[in-house]
Amino acid sequence: MTDADTGPAESSRTTPDSGAPPDPEESVREAVERSRSGAPAVGSVVRDRFSSDEIFQRIIAAADEEITSGSRELFFSALAAGFAITITFMLYVSLKASTGGDPVVSALLYPLGFIYIIIGGYQLYTENTLPPVALALERLASIPALLRNWTVVLAGNFVGGALGATALAFGGVISPEAAAVAADLGQTGVDTAWWSLFSKAAFAGLIVAGVVWVEYAARDTISRLAVVYIAFLAIPLGGLYHSVVSFTEMVYLVLHGDLAFWVGIVEFVLPVLLGNTIGGVVLVTIVNYFQTTDHRLESARFDGVDRQLSLREWLLGGLAGRSYVPLIDTAEHGGEGREGYRIVVPISNPRTETALVELACALATRKPDASVHVVHIVQTPDRTPKGYNVDQRDRIIEESDALMADIREIADHYDVDSRTSTVVSHRSFEEIFDIAERNRADLVVMGWGDDRLWSAGRAERALDELTSRLPADFLVFKDRGLDASRILLPVADNAHADLNAEVARALGETAGSEVTLLRVVDDPDEREAGERFLADWADAHDLGDAELVVDDSGDVEGAIAREAADRSLLLVGATEQGLLARLVTDSLHFDIVNEVNNSVVLAERATDRSLRRRLFGRP
Repeated sequence: MTDADTGPAESSRTTPDSGAPPDPEESVREAVERSRSGAPAVGSVVRDRFSSDEIFQRIIAAADEEITSGSRELFFSALAAGFAITITFMLYVSLKASTGGDPVVSALLYPLGFIYIIIGGYQLYTENTLPPVALALERLASIPALLRNWTVVLAGNFVGGALGATALAFGGVISPEAAAVAADLGQTGVDTAWWSLFSKAAFAGLIVAGVVWVEYAARDTISRLAVVYIAFLAIPLGGLYHSVVSFTEMVYLVLHGDLAFWVGIVEFVLPVLLGNTIGGVVLVTIVNYFQTTDHRLESARFDGVDRQLSLREWLLGGLAGRSYVPLIDTAEHGGEGREGYRIVVPISNPRTETALVELACALATRKPDASVHVVHIVQTPDRTPKGYNVDQRDRIIEESDALMADIREIADHYDVDSRTSTVVSHRSFEEIFDIAERNRADLVVMGWGDDRLWSAGRAERALDELTSRLPADFLVFKDRGLDASRILLPVADNAHADLNAEVARALGETAGSEVTLLRVVDDPDEREAGERFLADWADAHDLGDAELVVDDSGDVEGAIAREAADRSLLLVGATEQGLLARLVTDSLHFDIVNEVNNSVVLAERATDRSLRRRLFGRP
């Protein structure tokens, strides 16, 4: 029964109390609420399937997980999928050999490998033609990000398929009769005309990408299982070609010495791969995209603000700025049009990171027209249930805003211009870089510790810190209680120590701190030169009242540990090897940071260092 069949009947009903016909819109609204709570909808007013907009939103939610997954995760998931395709290949040739080539019976178990992959959530290239492309079409992910996703998944699928083909060729898994069928299948593909392979593969790509669309429309596993089985059964019955299966067949033929690898790639795998891609992208993804409405994705336009990538970002990705838009970003706007010194403070827990905000506000009091933007980064799990829950999104935003009340009070106490926002993303460390760039930050003040999301987070742009200028100056605060009464600042002749001098001056004015400057020289003969350098440096950085200490042991970390014993806060600058990349990889060169009991501020200034110096340090 359709909605049209039930609608008039519902409109003509009367309520028991008044006898007057109710408002049709109110009836529908009440039915919706009852169906959401588990009660049956009145007269089946609410349909039991998703609309095309809802399906598209569920695909977008899943695509966000895929596009933000690390390369290692994607590759090994794709590797498992490629090896699972071997199951399809093995069962197909075995049944074909044992049934005398009956086309229907031999294909009955062909879908099994694909069932493992899709129901199990592994990464298959042809399945990936739909979700990431949908994200790119909405300009929520860049073309380079899409191509990176495809490349990693395809490489994993092919490696897994090659390993499976090797096991079948030399492991004695299949019978000699099945081995002959397997070799014949590969040879048939090679002998097929290039254009015919492409056309057959395009239809296979249509089927696979269509399966993904229908899979997200299904509400239970049994329905998904039936869709996957029937759809993939059509590939062998229709004489179609799937790129990963074809690659496995080709490798098997190469291992038997009947085909040159490059010939198999060009004449067999390449046309199938192109056909699958075109069929999946053009015939399904784009068609399904344009059948949805302009309101298909609320997260792209939160409260009417455009969250999509610019055209340059969409085409060039990180080379032009952002490569990805988070699920939620409640900031009213980025850094455009904002004057003065901008400090961005990413936090993961507003309850425990108030000291971080106090540090940022103290620094802001020394800068004219300074502003502090505190961003609550909520990292969602990498594998959330498939779906798009607007109510859950709103609940996250409301809870985050309530938690940020104390943060706003701190900023009001320091009387600095401030704002707060919430970002929901699957990423961790990489999101900090994007937030800094979007807000055109001058300084990023972030925390570090086991309770931070980005402490164990991956850096999707791992080479960014090495090969290009940082988006802003960075202060990384290791919080053991913010007590700025006695500050120790080891001095080196670099820009990072200059940044720490600004921190020391700001805390000296707001907290009345006693500042000690430490200079370590190699031997007693250099003590006098060290004292002169330290005195000149203190005067140049407006720290003339600081206590000056010169250590002639030559042991930098040992000297810092000794002097820090009776200090409350340690300010340490980065070396030529950098800071942020080593924090992410847990290879920070200053072991002293973890050994002292003080709170520690690690500083790295955004300097124009060459690629050679960023990779290998000072000559």
